[in-house]
Amino acid sequence: MNERVKPVIDRSAVDESRYEKHGGFPKVSRAKIGRNFAPFVEAMRTLQDLAVSVDAPDEVFGDALAQAEQLIALLDPYRAPELQGPAGRAVELPGRGSLLLLPWRVVEAGPDGIRMTGEFRRFHLGGNGAAHGGVLPLLFDDLLGMIVHYAGRPISRTAYLHVNYRKITPLETPLTVHGRVDRIEGRKTFITAELLDEQGNVLADCEGLMVQLLPWQP
Repeated sequence: MNERVKPVIDRSAVDESRYEKHGGFPKVSRAKIGRNFAPFVEAMRTLQDLAVSVDAPDEVFGDALAQAEQLIALLDPYRAPELQGPAGRAVELPGRGSLLLLPWRVVEAGPDGIRMTGEFRRFHLGGNGAAHGGVLPLLFDDLLGMIVHYAGRPISRTAYLHVNYRKITPLETPLTVHGRVDRIEGRKTFITAELLDEQGNVLADCEGLMVQLLPWQP
């Protein structure tokens, strides 16, 4: 996706007032980031790719270790509690600026569902050029949470996530994932989603159940 093209976002179903109290889950606010945070996160993603792919002499790993320890020493004094740092709250960045989340971008979002585009990097390799099967549920689970939000449903937790692996999911290839609410039963929101390649082939699909938190539930 061209990063200059703004996503199409429809927030008409989102009632922000209801998110002031939704079980014990804290309200997440959007982080204000400086100009260096986005390139820092991208550099760290590239470092992850390199960490699982380089075949270097041991002395090179020793030099890299020394520099990594310097970076740890630089950042360690700034450890912060959950929801204080920008990671996970920089909504304008791929993966919301979190190294845990996949660096995909929202193309469309609204009551009718969400569509995101992106690719799996070398860091996500499972074997023989394919994305690790464990990262697909991570992608789907993050998508399900956003679908619940834009559908105007209360904060919910994942009760189950069933993934069908239809074809091999390649690395470093543009892909699309999209999903929508299938049905609602009280506190339960059932969601379906698909992962597609550029030719429209279904690589994986899923069904998930999101359950609204009760007032005392974290």
